[in-house]
Amino acid sequence: MNYYLWTIGCQMNMADSRRAAEALQRLGYRPVDRPQEADLILLNTCVVRQSAEDKVTGRLTSLAGLKRRKPGVKLALMGCYVGDIPALQRRYPWVDAFIKPSDIPAVLSLAQSTNSQFTNSQSTNFSTTNLPITVGVPISQGCDHRCTYCIVRLRRGPEISRPVDEIVAEIRELAAQGVKEVTLLGQNVDSYGHDLPAPAPDLADLLMAVHDVEGLLRIRFLTSHPADMTDRLIETAARLPRVCEHIEIPVQAGDDAVLRRMGRGYTVAQFRDLVARVRAAMPEVGLATDVIVGFPGETAAQFEATYRLLEELRFDMVHVAAYSPRPGTPAARLPDDVPPEEKERRRRAIDALQERIVGEINAQLRGRTVEILVEGRHKGKWRGRTRTNKLVFFPVGEEDWTGRLAPVRIVKTGPWSMQGEVQEP
Repeated sequence: MNYYLWTIGCQMNMADSRRAAEALQRLGYRPVDRPQEADLILLNTCVVRQSAEDKVTGRLTSLAGLKRRKPGVKLALMGCYVGDIPALQRRYPWVDAFIKPSDIPAVLSLAQSTNSQFTNSQSTNFSTTNLPITVGVPISQGCDHRCTYCIVRLRRGPEISRPVDEIVAEIRELAAQGVKEVTLLGQNVDSYGHDLPAPAPDLADLLMAVHDVEGLLRIRFLTSHPADMTDRLIETAARLPRVCEHIEIPVQAGDDAVLRRMGRGYTVAQFRDLVARVRAAMPEVGLATDVIVGFPGETAAQFEATYRLLEELRFDMVHVAAYSPRPGTPAARLPDDVPPEEKERRRRAIDALQERIVGEINAQLRGRTVEILVEGRHKGKWRGRTRTNKLVFFPVGEEDWTGRLAPVRIVKTGPWSMQGEVQEP
């Protein structure tokens, strides 16, 4: 039996797909690259932006013909696209199952019903899954914040934290199979543990527990919320050698009135202070952020405030998106009054600004030797990332660097990747 898995969206979706693939392979399913070769097709979806929703719709439409030709193939839709199931069933009658985000047991149930001979879900050894060097591990599901534009809470529900022992056990298993880096994932990782029994652990406690896993080289965490990142978390991340100097803190807007309409729960001054505290604790930190342009009511002056804040704080990465209304969210009731062409102009302006800034930041690394965790080969070169999450390539030689830390001297820089030469000991 074969399965085809298509994933779009955030790293949480990537982690859900990885866990679904592991479960399917324990059942004896084999991955294939084309849906035409599959007995089970699983689409793991996203609707955070209209562009992602459009891709999912296109993918579903394209598979309708395959279902007509091969009605025995099972087609399942999973992830944040799955909201009103009766409405989805009417719209996509050729889909066999609609599965809520992260519901791996439902994937297994469908897989077992597709071929009843696979009845023992533990019959195949876990090590049959081909794992990458770096993987994401969910530590919580859902979110308790009520950002007015965000559909995630409607689809994934309130925040539910996994117990520390459960997370550590999963990471130990991953490390035993050769995983060298884990990213602890949550819609809001900073509030991890608040719903667990007293004395409830927090993310700092979890980082310390994961840090002791044998064989693990690096730890990251995302996504953070500026209102919930504590000094204890910052100090713990700075102190633990395996925790990378890479923090993602979405600002979303550089104007207090826009932030209030977004329901973000902090001011620009508070965000600026948070960035200063992170950089004081980790001087070499690579900071990333998210920005939404064209939010309802955003004036030209308010956009300029966002632009100036990004220019001032100089992030290593800015994920920028034009606002698109998400059905059911409070912001969807506001007038979408920024014209599409103006949203695109603002998006391009920030992209251009960020390309210049990150080009200047990366240029400072030229001639320096940095530590690269090598993830594998790409087009005849080794490919890996710095502790600050910068992509680096270096030539392939006789030595196999897969899954190892390589000292690489940077010889060429650009805004999105760098080239280097490995330094022999």
